[in-house]
Amino acid sequence: MSRWANKYVIGLTGNIAVGKSVVRQMLQHLGAYTIDADGLTHRAMAPGAPAYKPIVETFGQFILDADKNIDRNLLGAIVFSRPEALAKLEAIVHPIVGQAIGTLVSRASQPVVVIEAIKLLEGDLANAVDEIWVVDASPDTQLRRLVGQRKLSEADARQRIAAQGAQADKLAKATVIIRNDGNVEETWKQVQAAWVNVQKKLFAPSRPTDAPAAAQPRPAAAQPAAPARPQPTPDQTIPLAPTKVIVRRGMPTNAESIAQFISRTTGRNVSRMDVMMAFGQKSYLIAQDTSERILGLVGWQVENLITRVDEFYLIPGVTPTPVVQELLTAIEQASKDLQSEVGYIFLPPNTSPDTLQTFAKNGYERTSVEQIKIPAWREAVQELADGTRLILTKKLREDRVLKPI
Repeated sequence: MSRWANKYVIGLTGNIAVGKSVVRQMLQHLGAYTIDADGLTHRAMAPGAPAYKPIVETFGQFILDADKNIDRNLLGAIVFSRPEALAKLEAIVHPIVGQAIGTLVSRASQPVVVIEAIKLLEGDLANAVDEIWVVDASPDTQLRRLVGQRKLSEADARQRIAAQGAQADKLAKATVIIRNDGNVEETWKQVQAAWVNVQKKLFAPSRPTDAPAAAQPRPAAAQPAAPARPQPTPDQTIPLAPTKVIVRRGMPTNAESIAQFISRTTGRNVSRMDVMMAFGQKSYLIAQDTSERILGLVGWQVENLITRVDEFYLIPGVTPTPVVQELLTAIEQASKDLQSEVGYIFLPPNTSPDTLQTFAKNGYERTSVEQIKIPAWREAVQELADGTRLILTKKLREDRVLKPI
């Protein structure tokens, strides 16, 4: 059993660029509470956070950028080329991150928790979890991802791959191995099958009475959406105000319906595979009426206790207020389940006044990157800000879960 009472904990690991985060996101779709230890490391290194001063004192002022943030690329170049430097960095960061993980696990409402950590097996976490899942990919795939997605030079990518512990050692200790060489549907099938086995263990009649019950989805944000019925063509009548709006969690099985709705609403050509790939980074919430017609759709994610909604679509002609209201309720409830501190919603500049008014009535305010003072929040917004979209924000809890991390 894990070290946390009434929690079934999965340790998720694997070497760099094998796709651990994709698998973690899939497990979140299925009902687990997930933790990104690497993301917590980044927060621990922010100005004012516990690891900031010790790191600067150890490695020198030259690792700071013009805004006095630790330049992680520069720091990475140092520690990945010198094992003794990497050991010093880990000695500073790991205890802080370990404490943060303990806080998050103990506060999670979900009985199944997933901790993604690249150094899971090298530390105490290996003995604290119930299962060890290892994500595996070929060296060629790792290299391609580091160069193509993370924009590293081939030499830097090879150096970082070489600095990792042997993947074979991780595989030898795995309870579950997920092969992830690019086909997201095959990866999803493997994750689903392994998740079913976890549920069987939790449902086993012989399990102790104090063992965690199987995860139960929340009606508003975690139930798979039923296949959507055909959507109306532009000349068909759409009720101005639907009498009832039902919000459901979109799943990969709904990828075709989601792709069709986005294509129809935006005029872009979005394929089922585009949506399947997106499921590796985000979740979808689908608003339907009682006839299962899709009225609205959002794409969102919670990373490092920050909610970001980067896709928000409404079917033309529908009264936005009830649809937006129910989607916001579902987003905030799901964010609460994931212990999110703050929400950011990115909207197109031509968003209707009625829609913006509904956001305002629910406590969302206009903001900009420059107005965000907390480094982790500002960095999360910078990743998606393109200078054209409106940025709305709402603080989702009074206390910061990991303050000052």
